[in-house]
Formats: sequence, C-alpha cells, structure tokens
Amino acid sequence: MEIAVVGLGRMGANIARRLARGGHTVFVHNRTKEKAFELASEQPGVKAASSLGELAEMMHPPRAVWVMVPAGEPTEQMIDSLIQVLSKGDTIIDGGNSFYGDTLRRSAKVESAGLNFVDVGTSGGIWGLEEGYSMMVGGRKEVVEALTPVFQTLAPAPDKGWGWMGPAGSGHFVKMVHNGIEYGMMESLAEGFDVLRSKQEFNLDLHKVAEVWRYGSVVRSWLLDLLSDALSKDQELKQIAPWVEDSGEGRWTSKEAIDNSVPAPVITLALYMRFASRRESYAAKLLAAMRNEFGGHAVKHVDEGT
Repeated sequence: MEIAVVGLGRMGANIARRLARGGHTVFVHNRTKEKAFELASEQPGVKAASSLGELAEMMHPPRAVWVMVPAGEPTEQMIDSLIQVLSKGDTIIDGGNSFYGDTLRRSAKVESAGLNFVDVGTSGGIWGLEEGYSMMVGGRKEVVEALTPVFQTLAPAPDKGWGWMGPAGSGHFVKMVHNGIEYGMMESLAEGFDVLRSKQEFNLDLHKVAEVWRYGSVVRSWLLDLLSDALSKDQELKQIAPWVEDSGEGRWTSKEAIDNSVPAPVITLALYMRFASRRESYAAKLLAAMRNEFGGHAVKHVDEGT
C-alpha cells in the first residue's frame, strides 16, 4: 500500500526503509528537505516531497501519514499542519513517544476534522530496521485493521510483535508503561554488574558473566545482549560519561502510578537514579556530614582527591 513517513530521524528513516523493502510505496518528508531526497535516492520505493502539500498531492486517497517527530510541540505542530493538507477519510499515525493524555486530545481534534487518528507506541530503536519493531496500536479498530499490511511489514513477523491495544491513547499508554519497566530492568542490570565489579579479589570477567547469563538464565534478555556487547568492547567503559538521560516516559509512568495509587517503587527509583547520575549529590555530602556528627565517622575531603 501507499504510506507516508514524516520525520526522518534514526527511527523514522529506518521505518521508511523497512516499509519500502517490504514492497510498499513510501512517501517521505522532513524539515531538512535534503534528508528526504537523500533517502529517496538511496532506497528504491521511496519518493521524497519538499512540502506537506506536495506530499498529499503525490498520494492517492485515502492517505495514511506516519508522524515520527519528537514528542510535545513538534508533534502538535505537525498534526495541525497535516490537518490543513489532508482530506476526510485520511489517517494520521503518531508513532512517536507522545504522552497518552496529549494523544487523547489530539485524536479528538483530528477526528473532528473528519480524519482518522492512530497512535502507535513503537519500540525497537536503531535495531528495528533489521529485527523489526514492537508496536502497541491504539485507535478505532476498523481504521487499525486497514493499516494491517503496514504493521505486518514493520513487525518482527506478520503475526508477532504488534497488536491493537484499544481506543485512541491506549497504544501510547502501553508504550509509556513499557518504557517505565525498561527503566527498572536497566537499573537492575547496571547495579548487579556494579556489585560484580566491586568484588576485586575475584577479578571477574564481566563480559564472560554476561555471555553465560545470555543462554538459559532466567535474566536473559535483549538488554543483557546489548550490555554484553558493550562490555566486549571495554569493560571499564572509559569513553562513556556517567550521565543518563530520560525520554520522559519513566516520569509519566511514575506519575500515573501515583495518580492511581499503584505502588511502583522499582520504576520510580530507577527514574531517580537517572536524575542522580546528572549531578554532584549534595544529599550524599549531608549523609557523610551527619555520620561524622553523630558517630565521628571519617569524612573524605575534596583536597584528598576523592
């Protein structure tokens, strides 16, 4: 079928490539137009448009446009722009990491303009091109069913890795919780390997440990695969700064848990640990000072080099 992809970052461009390789005709547009035309020259089956209006003119109705731009205002502006150039019966797909509350509002806005709206929580990162994407899909069921060929092509297998979650907003809600779980899993692996590394008298080969755990262990996972790959290059990770960003979805998951009185301490603590990576901890200084005050415990000073 025909489909457009708007926003050609690492995931957007690879989504367009995988769709084209799967036999679909893919129309692409990007704020930096050169990216769209470079992709079209590289990948058969991809056609570039210099504007959203041109994109709409190139396609046969009913059109489907997959939006893959950063969450927040960029997505808002893109959807507003698409409403102006698309026709009734066309479909806007938001495949980014949008907050599900925004998705509910945007869905109502798009539907009131006579268009269809589908939200797709998309997981797979830069590996999705070759391995396929996991997709959590929200929207009216009949609209989602019409897009089945797209999801079957992008998924790891036609019947695996994707599914209809429910009405608009449900896809992004499920992806939000997915990312919260991801935070907890990553933090647990990182802490565990830090404990292993601390047992210096065993001089453990952390890459070997990861390789052993990858097969048959109950903690085997794709995250462990990626961790093993990183450790195979440099166990000390000398070129990596201890600064961990967050996309926002861990925050949203923690807030949702609080709003619904659901205890989610692992997810929330994993989020806090990311915050801790970005600053010199004043709290740690206070802890050291208190231990010194009440128990006379030694305090390390800055001029001691630690």
